[in-house]
Amino acid sequence: MAQSSSKPCQVVVLISGSGSNLQALIDGQKNGSLDIDIAAVISNKASAFGLTRANDAGIATQILSHRDFADRESYDQALIQCIDAYQPDLLVLAGFMRILTSGFTEHYLGRTLNIHPSLLPKYPGLHTHQRALDAGDQEHGVSVHFVTAQLDGGPVIAQAIVPVEADDDADALASRVLVQEHQLYPTVVQWFAQGRLSLVEDTAHLDDQPLPAQGAHWPQ
Repeated sequence: MAQSSSKPCQVVVLISGSGSNLQALIDGQKNGSLDIDIAAVISNKASAFGLTRANDAGIATQILSHRDFADRESYDQALIQCIDAYQPDLLVLAGFMRILTSGFTEHYLGRTLNIHPSLLPKYPGLHTHQRALDAGDQEHGVSVHFVTAQLDGGPVIAQAIVPVEADDDADALASRVLVQEHQLYPTVVQWFAQGRLSLVEDTAHLDDQPLPAQGAHWPQ
């Protein structure tokens, strides 16, 4: 459903860390390039610097520590209640380091985005930059995808590719990928906010057309 121009897309962002991708979204909201209203930023870690970024921007924050719950299911149910209080159109995972239960992903199916620092389906999970180097890959990058119950396995929407240089270590490669992350994620979020992006069965659609398995390439 297309968002009304008079009512920006309501967004809740989940973080666990520094929130640099969150900052890219805050900047886009502030400068008018994103038709979004970030209603809240929620973190499972009180130490997450992204909470400071949100507070500085006047955005509501909440901390819901997974350590206060007996299991994943009870945490995710509490997280759902926390998120739904804001009635978001879109849930954005921006470095949220939790494996989500199927009950959670089903509840927000088709309206949850995640960014992952690899060219999915390569290297789901952690340590993606070092894994790309160890494999001798000549290209690496970042993917934005719809979230499903499969870890980093939901339909890919878009990818940005960076070359792997001969003298790269994991930190250098991560830094170049991060530059692309900060451009790619706001672009995809804006597609959703404009009503151009949807999940149809198990395929991402842009402008009512199915995207290829590895999504649209950015820049395009």
